[in-house]
Amino acid sequence: MIRIELDELTLARTRIATSPLWETLCSLFLLRRAYVPWPYDGWAARARSVLATVPETAPVDLVLRLGSRFPDFLSPIPRSASPTIEEELDRLRATGPDVIAAEMNVQTSTPDLDRFLKDPVRALGELADGLQAYWDAALAPYWPAMCGALDEEMLFRARLLAADGPDALLGALHDRVRWEYPVLTLVKPPEAARSHEHAFAFDDQRLLLIPLIFSRGALMCSTREEDVVAVSYQARGSVVLADRGRERPEETEQDRLAVLLGNGRAAVLRALYPRPSTTAGLAATLGLAPSTVSEHLSVLVAAGVAHRHRAGRRVLYGLEPAGLSLVDLLGPPEAVRLLG
Repeated sequence: MIRIELDELTLARTRIATSPLWETLCSLFLLRRAYVPWPYDGWAARARSVLATVPETAPVDLVLRLGSRFPDFLSPIPRSASPTIEEELDRLRATGPDVIAAEMNVQTSTPDLDRFLKDPVRALGELADGLQAYWDAALAPYWPAMCGALDEEMLFRARLLAADGPDALLGALHDRVRWEYPVLTLVKPPEAARSHEHAFAFDDQRLLLIPLIFSRGALMCSTREEDVVAVSYQARGSVVLADRGRERPEETEQDRLAVLLGNGRAAVLRALYPRPSTTAGLAATLGLAPSTVSEHLSVLVAAGVAHRHRAGRRVLYGLEPAGLSLVDLLGPPEAVRLLG
């Protein structure tokens, strides 16, 4: 468990950002597992092939070896809402020796980490180059779809934060992130719980939430910067990584919602449960053409099971009570959770 105590000023400064570098690192943590679950399994097979056949990715083996001994300086906190991977890797390369030395004092010394003390410029440069090569081959092809899902996630969370405040936002992040004022708890898997018992308290700082498609690889928390504590959580939308046309686990049984509405319309209805979305976001999440999604949405709105409303420049679609009931009764809810 990681327990983070937050005061009112820190809560009031809650912000949300994406991080391609944190996604990259968590994707590597996921590859350390012997079994990678759906919808990551097809991606994982290709990513492992990249690591085995692209020699420029060799330096990222460090991430696979370090595991829980991974120091914070290797995952700098984003400084903008949507940084690029190049911007984040440049910050990694620019990490100062004093920062490395300070964080290494609380890390278990290993030959892997000692390299960053002895020759930080070379060690950081090699790792950044390896992460860039891995990103280019294993993640860049998926990034446009991932960006669509993350944009929807950030829009939804930002609206929740603005309308209902940080308590509502933190209370509904994920089942592995628990909020009981004033403590935010990150729940680690049982096999890692004993080695990850930490407690922090923050006053008059900022809380940065980082939604990650690959957060099933690891929950990350960084306290390296004096005025910011950064916490990752699992974003909805990981289905964008699933192989197109591959049968989902829940489709091995009779899909009553699809029998009633058709496969496409049922998929759109499920994807709106419980989070509103745009046509473009749904298209990216489901792997359907925007025109197809738009047609399904028009029918769902006309039937009174969905609604539309404008939020700034975007048009968001959400479920009416009738739509929520349909998914609850015929979904079933377990099928929806698999999409997260």
